[in-house]
Formats: sequence, C-alpha cells, structure tokens
Amino acid sequence: MYNLLITAAQLQQLQTQGKPCAVLDCSFDLMNPDLADGFFASERIAGALPAHLNKNLSTHQAEEAVNGGRHPLPQREVVARWLGNLGLHNGMQIVVYDRNKGHYCGRLWWMLKWLGHEAVAVLDGGLQAWKDMGGALASGPDIPLAPAHFELKAPLRQLMLTDAVSAALGQQTQTVVDARAGARYRGEVEPLDPVAGHIPGALNRPFTENFTEDGRFKSAPQLKTEWDQLLAGRPASSVVHHCGSGVTAVPNVIAMELAGYGPTALYAGSWSEWSRTPGLPCAQG
Repeated sequence: MYNLLITAAQLQQLQTQGKPCAVLDCSFDLMNPDLADGFFASERIAGALPAHLNKNLSTHQAEEAVNGGRHPLPQREVVARWLGNLGLHNGMQIVVYDRNKGHYCGRLWWMLKWLGHEAVAVLDGGLQAWKDMGGALASGPDIPLAPAHFELKAPLRQLMLTDAVSAALGQQTQTVVDARAGARYRGEVEPLDPVAGHIPGALNRPFTENFTEDGRFKSAPQLKTEWDQLLAGRPASSVVHHCGSGVTAVPNVIAMELAGYGPTALYAGSWSEWSRTPGLPCAQG
C-alpha cells in the first residue's frame, strides 16, 4: 500500500501486476478553470479518470458545503457518492497526479484521507515523471469504470473550521502556517480575495518551497531541516495549514509527513473564508 507518495516506476509495476488501482488526473489552471477538461482530453496517463477541482473537489451548492471560501469542501457523503460513480471502492490503491508540479492533486489525496481511505498516494513528479519513464498515455474521452460502492470510514486527517481556528488564535496550542506566496502573505498583492494580508501570528511557508525544479518533493532530510527552522521549537502537532482556498496548503501537509512529523490539520476555508468573515482580524507585513 502506498499512502503518501508513489514513483512512476512503482505505479507502472502496480498496473503490470494487475492489482486494483485507480489513477485520477487533477490537472487544473486556477486562473483559467476552463482549461482543465482540455488538459485531460489532450494527454493523460492511460486509464486515468478526471477529477476537476471546481466540479468534483469543491461544491458551490450551499446545502452540500462543509465550509466557506472559494473552494468549499463537499460533504463526505457527496464525495463518496462521486467516487463510487467513478467506479472506485475501498479495496483500491488510488493514485492522484497533475501536470502542475503537485499544486492540485494533493487536494484529492487529502479528501480521500478525510473519507478514511489510507491507500492513496501522490504521483511524485506528476505527468512529466510518467512521460519521462515512457509510461502509456491516452487522449480523448475517459473510459468509465463500472459503478461501485465507496464506504465512508473514520477520518484520517483533521479538518479545522473557522470558528475553531479563531478561538485558538494566539494560543500556544495552535501554529497557523500560511502556504501562499510571500507577497500575498505580507499583503503586498491580493489577486483573488477581498482583503490583503494574513491571519495574525501565522508563519509563512510557500508550498512551492517543498518541491525541486522538476516538481518532485524534496528529500525527507531536507524537508525536516527546513520545517524545523520554520517551526523554531513550536510543536508540530499544533500546526494548522491554510492557503488561499484550502487547495495548495496540502503540499505543506504532505511535506511535513515526508519529513517525519505526524499528520497535521488543514483549515480548508483558508484566507478566502477568513477574509470574508466579519469581525476576524487581518494582519499585514
């Protein structure tokens, strides 16, 4: 079972062995969401199924949403129903990837953990790593699997909501880590949300700093050194990750686990919900 990362060679071996395995393509463009369907249709890992950030990994129906912000999480039951309709079941190894250097596929990795599914891994290096190895590719419409039943189990990762993050603000029991780029964290620019800045007291660790230039995660020792430096003695168990809308914070979650820390919490509403909630403090600098 792979529950964090999987290499292209390991994925190819799984497929060759014929073990129950599903591959999902989470490629996306945050500034141009309409490109996602074209990405999938033009080139993907053979047998991969589509997982669209706006259509499948978020909901904009208030009655289905768990939290606010720009990419609200659907209720667990809604996600499980979608997975079952795709043909996924609990006996499968699930592999998620994108062509965006790991920016988006972590969202589905985290959601599957939240649904209680342990056997889910991110393809390290994404589509490019698969192509570099000569892995089989496909294009055109996807070929759906027969519908299956995806059973919900106890969550394996912790979801934090705005009220809880706000209530613990400034306490030693909570260390907020902001995954956005430095300029957005400092409030120098804000292209997407109504207020510029960050949650008071939050540390800044841009999620891109976890990757090498080819989109693979840095080595575990290097990640451990960098995260130790950021936390500066703060307990890893106190960390709550966030970003703009709960998507690109997940590479920070994964990086901490690669570095040897235990699972840490995700504030999925993130800055897009925090900055829209009346009365909550915002800091700059």
